[in-house]
Amino acid sequence: MKAFARALALGVAASVLFGAAAFAEDFHGFDSANYDGKRLSAEQYAAMVKDATAVKPPRNGKKYVIGFANLQRDITFGVVVEKSIQANADLAGVDLLVADNRLDGPTALANAQSFVQRQVDYVIEFQTDSNFGQTVMNVFNDDGVKVVAIDIPMPGSTFFGANNPKSGYMSGSYLGQAAIAKFGKDKAMQGYFVVGELPQSGSIPKMRTEGQVNGFLSALPEFDKTKMLRIDTKNTQQESFAQMTNVLGRIPDGVPIMITAINDQSAIGMLRAVQQAGRQADVVVVGNGADETKALSEEPDLVAATGYFPENYGNYLIPIALSSLAGKTLPPAVLVNHVMINKANLCQYYADYKCADKADFEYTFPQEAFSAYLTELRKEDFLKGFEDLVPAK
Repeated sequence: MKAFARALALGVAASVLFGAAAFAEDFHGFDSANYDGKRLSAEQYAAMVKDATAVKPPRNGKKYVIGFANLQRDITFGVVVEKSIQANADLAGVDLLVADNRLDGPTALANAQSFVQRQVDYVIEFQTDSNFGQTVMNVFNDDGVKVVAIDIPMPGSTFFGANNPKSGYMSGSYLGQAAIAKFGKDKAMQGYFVVGELPQSGSIPKMRTEGQVNGFLSALPEFDKTKMLRIDTKNTQQESFAQMTNVLGRIPDGVPIMITAINDQSAIGMLRAVQQAGRQADVVVVGNGADETKALSEEPDLVAATGYFPENYGNYLIPIALSSLAGKTLPPAVLVNHVMINKANLCQYYADYKCADKADFEYTFPQEAFSAYLTELRKEDFLKGFEDLVPAK
């Protein structure tokens, strides 16, 4: 049963959305619109490579070289994603050329130029600065190289990654319900809600953090918005710690501090600031990613995180690359199917960790409120040009 639950959780729906069925095409076991997330076999990969080679032979005349520009190679999420991509590349018999974007737009541009000089056949791009998206894509477009972009969209590329509105709404609504369970509704209403954002990455991550805000308000709809604080995490634990330390002075002693953020690392940095101030009795935290599994297991105040399963990303990204090289039509976006992971179900998804005897409370995803939120979200000006990345439900 655990294996079955994990397989379901790891499924990715290219469900975006509008007319996804039009993109459905099985390519040796990979259907970008209806894929279960299991790793393909070496035999399936060999057939993919053979078909792709017939359409677009490797530029070096020997075998495909796929460039992967990682977000940052020394953060947990980036490490896990890279290992997954490398394992699939090895299985497929293609070379993987890895670069480190270091969370920096100019570095991403330099890496793109290096990939072109080294004549890669396809690129998997994971870069955080939306201001450099078009500039980086211009380098690849001029060279005729196609791209799949992880989590931060790039014009003209296939998008792969988070279902940002839903994952955010899940973590925000879980946080609101957890705060009520821990503090009681009246006390939670007197607390402060702190969101760790990532403004430099533009509209798509904003869908996640706005989802967190609206999810939180689904549990506490009359919460005082003047007690809702937003900080710029820069996507790192260090910056999140520093910024949270700065805002703690605005939060009176003894009132609840309710935290969620763009990713687990930022949420943990914010939690560490609260702990250093000796105020852990006041805090409840929900992460986003569930890639910091040790912290989720051991930190009593990190009560849950939205699961992204980065260890599975390569199962999609290498087939996406080979499908594109074979001339197959891909949907505009392939979105991760998220689940909430807490101390009571952690072992169902990560066997190295034990499960708590029971959850602190019974979480219920507010589907009706989320559906209403999606309707309003599609009207937002900041999403112009990105409408295809709003899920259908």
